[in-house]
Amino acid sequence: MKAIIHPSNLNGAIQAPASKSSMQRACAAALLRQGKTIIDDAGYSNDDKAALEIITKLGAQVEKAGRTVTVNSKGFPTTLKQGEDVQINCGESGLGIRMFTPIAALSENHITIEGEGSLRNRPMDFFDTTLPLLGVKIKSSKGKLPLSIQGPLVPGNVSIDGSLSSQFLTGLLMAYSSRLSVDPNFREEVSISVSNLKSRPYVDLTLDLINHFGFISPENVNYREFIFHPGHSTRQDEREITYTVEGDWSGSAFLLVAGAIAGPVTVRGLDIFSSQADKAIIDVLMACNAGLAIEAKGIVVHPGNLQGFHFDATDSPDLFPPIAALASYCHGQSVVKGVSRLRYKESDRGMTLQNEFSKLGVRIEINGDEMIIEGDKAIKGATVNSCRDHRIAMACAIAALKAEGSTTIEDAEVVEKSYPQFYDDLKKLGGAVSLDSKFTWHE
Repeated sequence: MKAIIHPSNLNGAIQAPASKSSMQRACAAALLRQGKTIIDDAGYSNDDKAALEIITKLGAQVEKAGRTVTVNSKGFPTTLKQGEDVQINCGESGLGIRMFTPIAALSENHITIEGEGSLRNRPMDFFDTTLPLLGVKIKSSKGKLPLSIQGPLVPGNVSIDGSLSSQFLTGLLMAYSSRLSVDPNFREEVSISVSNLKSRPYVDLTLDLINHFGFISPENVNYREFIFHPGHSTRQDEREITYTVEGDWSGSAFLLVAGAIAGPVTVRGLDIFSSQADKAIIDVLMACNAGLAIEAKGIVVHPGNLQGFHFDATDSPDLFPPIAALASYCHGQSVVKGVSRLRYKESDRGMTLQNEFSKLGVRIEINGDEMIIEGDKAIKGATVNSCRDHRIAMACAIAALKAEGSTTIEDAEVVEKSYPQFYDDLKKLGGAVSLDSKFTWHE
């Protein structure tokens, strides 16, 4: 599908999309706990749908009613029949594969884990090196998908490298917390040691969720070690609980940047005290001198005298695409650190931004771990390609809002991965968006 973005003036308010980081973690926790979980303000991106399908395959009962999802579980892994072989598919979700693999490894059953698209080419060798230390049999395709695992995972003292992603740590923390919460023989502390941890705010999100769902919470020793102490809790509360999915700072970053380029735009439903890493877009907007107001009705952004800025996106790499769009309209040079985090995304995101934005007349250089964006030239409409990367499609759409002429985005439907209503929301704000075929998304 192609999306054509015409020069636009935006003005209006929009509700933030649901956070897939929050939604997917909630799905995993609802599977792991015994009892009924109600997930409010649920998301329905492709990654969210994959998470719901996974917990269904792993034995949870899932019911959907509008933006509410009800999950009934016996507490994984007791949700599976003994000896039953299971196959799960994580779609294209990097969080899904890294989080659900350690969780699935809690079971004695043989489980095959698949993925789609670029996920099949991402390295998974951290599973090969760590899970066998915890009693898990694992077989991969030279460090890539598909994976074949068989537990049960037994929590123990391990050390992992957190430089590539914090998502594997999330999976281990949830697996340890749920398993130790119901283990009557848990009498000696166990720990997960982490070196070079990136994206600490996402670990905070995981720890917050572990607390909310009543699992044993580890002691966080400056993000270098997570220690589980016996005696804190060995009995879960099986009463019904409710979890409300947060508004998504990652997807909303594009709306906020759109406000700085072509606004004013008001985004509702974002928690300014959220643990989500991409809340840092507020710091970027302040640094570039965008008009910004945090009000009771939402976050309001409008154009200002935009200036080049410096920002370290190491802990929030998903902000690179909206930041690139923003920097394109800033006077002077902007420097963003953390390019090394972009290689194993849906595309090699640093190179993709450089290539596709060059078609719009925006010069982007990559120097080691830094991306340098020149913002002094007028942006010209062109034909660009999403490269099957949802955030590239949205970045190009936002960058095109004040271009000279229209911009055509090929493979534009990839936004379904994280923000299926993106084009609809852009239209609601006054964006002149044309789609060359019918594009529908379903809750």
